[in-house]
Amino acid sequence: MASPERNSTRATKRQRRAFASRALRALLLVSGVLALLGGTAIGVAALWAFAILPRSLPTVTALERVQPIQGARIYDDNDEIITELVGERRIFVPLAQVPRVLRDAIIATEDRRFYSHWGVDPIGIARAVWQNYRRGRIVEGGSTITQQLTKVLFLTPDKSLDRKIKEAVLALEIERRYSKDRILEMYLNQVYFGHGAYGVEAAARTYFGKSVWELNVREAALIAALPRAPTNYSPFERPDAAKRRRELVLHRMVEYGALKPEDVKRLAQSDLGLIPPERRRSSGQYFLEYVGRLLETKYGADMVFKGGLNVYTTLNPHTQIAAEHALREGLKALEERTKVRSGEHPEGAIVTLDPQTGYISAIVGGYDFFRSEFNRAVYARRQPGSAFKPFVYVAAIEAGLTPATRIDDSPVSYAVGKNGKAWKPENYDRKYRGPTTLQQAIEESVNIVTVKLQERIGLSRTIHVARRVGITSPLTSDLSLALGASDVSLLELTGAYGALANQGTWMPPTAIRYITDASGKLVEEHAPQGREAMTPEVAYVVTSMLRGVVERGTGQAAKALGRPIAAKTGTTNDYSNAWFIGFTPKVVTGVWVGYDKPRSLGRDETGSRVAVPIWVAYMKGILGDSPKDDFPVPERVVQVPVDLDPSNECVRVVTLAFITGTEPEVGCGQRRQGIPAAPPTVGTPAPTSAAAAGTPPLFGTPAVPAPAWPSPLSRDVPAARWPGSSGDPRPGGEARQAP
Repeated sequence: MASPERNSTRATKRQRRAFASRALRALLLVSGVLALLGGTAIGVAALWAFAILPRSLPTVTALERVQPIQGARIYDDNDEIITELVGERRIFVPLAQVPRVLRDAIIATEDRRFYSHWGVDPIGIARAVWQNYRRGRIVEGGSTITQQLTKVLFLTPDKSLDRKIKEAVLALEIERRYSKDRILEMYLNQVYFGHGAYGVEAAARTYFGKSVWELNVREAALIAALPRAPTNYSPFERPDAAKRRRELVLHRMVEYGALKPEDVKRLAQSDLGLIPPERRRSSGQYFLEYVGRLLETKYGADMVFKGGLNVYTTLNPHTQIAAEHALREGLKALEERTKVRSGEHPEGAIVTLDPQTGYISAIVGGYDFFRSEFNRAVYARRQPGSAFKPFVYVAAIEAGLTPATRIDDSPVSYAVGKNGKAWKPENYDRKYRGPTTLQQAIEESVNIVTVKLQERIGLSRTIHVARRVGITSPLTSDLSLALGASDVSLLELTGAYGALANQGTWMPPTAIRYITDASGKLVEEHAPQGREAMTPEVAYVVTSMLRGVVERGTGQAAKALGRPIAAKTGTTNDYSNAWFIGFTPKVVTGVWVGYDKPRSLGRDETGSRVAVPIWVAYMKGILGDSPKDDFPVPERVVQVPVDLDPSNECVRVVTLAFITGTEPEVGCGQRRQGIPAAPPTVGTPAPTSAAAAGTPPLFGTPAVPAPAWPSPLSRDVPAARWPGSSGDPRPGGEARQAP
C-alpha cells in the first residue's frame, strides 16, 4: 500500500506536467498568432515596398536623360551672343573619358565598397556610425554612391525616415537595372560640385579651366573633396577648408590603394592650382547681373533660367572692357598713393550711356566681380556732393537768373538743426570771393554762393528739376540739398546728366532693347522714348556753364581729350566719396570712387584728383578719333563776353551763353591791352551783344573790392557739418585743379 507522501509527490508531478502542457499550448498559440501577424506585416511591408511604394517614386530611367536646360541668351548691342543665363552648367562625358585617378578618388572618398555592395551598404553604415561615435561628431556618411545618385531624382532635400526608405528602394532598383560602371558614369555626370557646376567635366572647367581628362592627382583629389559640401569646401571662397578636405581625400586614396603614402605629404602641401582670377574674370559681369535681376523681377527665375528667352541688350563690349580696365588701373593708383590698410580696398563704379536713347553701353560695379558681386553702380547710394549742383543751377536759370548773376560770397549762418544750432557753410578753400558770378561759382564749386542761390530760388524748384531728370531717391528738404547731401546712385545721377546732353530731354536709362521667346516671338521692346525735363535753351546754358568747369575749373584734366566736354566734380566731407560726371553730345559717363564702409580716401583725394583721371583715361579710349561734335546751340541762345572778375574792369573775360533777352546790356569786348576774349564756341554764332567796358553788378549785390583771385595750388578743408546729423559728414566743394 502506497504511503501518503508518495501519493502527494505523484500528484505534484501530474500538476506540473499539466501546467507545462497548458503553457506549451499557450506558447504555441501565441507563437502562431505572432507568426501570423509577423508574416502579415512582412507581407504588407513587402507589398508596400515592391508594389505600392514604387508607384510613388520617380522613375530611375530619368537618370539616363541629361536634358540641357536653355536659359536666357544675352546679346550685345551688335546682336552677338555674350552668354547664357543658366542656373547650372552640365557637360556630359562618358566614363571612358574620366581619368582613373579621379574615379579612384571619388570611390575612395564617397563609397570604397562601391563594387561590393548591392546599393545599400550595411557595413559602410556601421563603420560610419562607429567613426562618428568615436569623434563625437559627424565625420563620415553611410550613403553609397548609388544612394547619393537617387537624391538627384528628388526635388526637395528632405531628410525624413520616409525619404531614406524611398532612397534605399530606389538604390536597389538602380543596382538591379544598371551595371556598376553605368551607375558610376551617371553619378559623375549628375552630382553637384559647387559654383553652378554639375558633373566632373563642368567642375574641371570651373576650377581648373581644363577638361576632365587633363586632370592630375592633385586636381582630381580636390574635385573628389567637393560633393559632400560644395559650399563649405569652395576652393574660391574657402581655400583653407578646401585644402584640408583635399588632404583627407589623399589619405583615403592611400587606404583604397590608389596612392602611395609617400606622395601624400608632397601633394597635401602643394597649392590648389586653381584657374587664375584673370582667366575667371569675364567682362560685363556687373552689366549681366543688372540685366539678370531685371529679368528675374519681371519674368521669374524659371523663365529666365529655363525659358529660352533671347535678350538683346545695349552692352557695347569695347566700351565695357575699356571701363573695367580704366577703373581697375585708377583704383590701383589710389591704393599705391594712399597706402591703404591691409584688407581694405577702395571701390569704384562707372556708368556710360547714350543721352539720345538712354541705352547703357557699360556698367562697372566694382574693382572685380569675383572679389565682390555687389553692383555699386546701380544699388549703392552715396552723397554726390557738388556733382548735384548742376540741378540747382538749372532751377536758377529757369527762375530767370543767368550765368552772369552775382551773389556775394561771404560768411553766412543759418539757425537750423536741434536747439537752433547754427550751420555755417564753408567753401573748400575757406576763402571768400565777394560778388561772384554763377559761372565762377559752378566752375570752382563755391559752396556759399550755391547755398545762397538755393535759398533765393527755393528748395521746391531744385527738387522738381531733380525729379524731372529721373532722380527718384529721397531728397532732403533743407539747404544742404544744394551741396549734394541726399544719397543717389551713380546710374541715377549719370542718367540725369543725360538730359543736359540731350538738349533737355531725359531718356530713361535702359539696358535691354528687346526680348523674344524661344520661338522668336517678340515679348517686349524698349524703343527710346523720353520726356522734356527742361527747355533746350536752359539745357544749353547750363551745359555751357559746365564746359567752364573743364576749361577753367575743377575738371581741367578733361581738357586732355581736346573736344567739347561739359562736366562736374563732386567730393563729400572727409573725402569719403569722389565723383566726376561728364558728357559730350553723344556720350555721358559717370565715375564714383569710395569705400564700401564709408571712410576717407585720403587727404585731398577729391573728385578732381581721384575720379577725373579715371574718366579721362576711359573716355580717351572709347572716343578715340571719333568726330569732335559740339553741342548744338538753340535759336534762342546768344553768347556774350562777360568779366568774371568782381571789379567789372574786364580783367577775366569769358564768353557765356544766355537765353535771348536775359543777356547783360553791356559786355566786355576784346581789351585794348591785348588780352583776347574767349573765342566763340566752335560751330556757334558769334556774340550778338555790342562790346563795352564793364558790366553792372546784378542780383542786388554791390560792386565792392573782393579778395585776390585764389591760387590754383591752394589747399583747403571741406564744408562744415550740418548740425543734428549724428556726426554724418555733409558734402563740401572741390579745390581748383592745378593747371
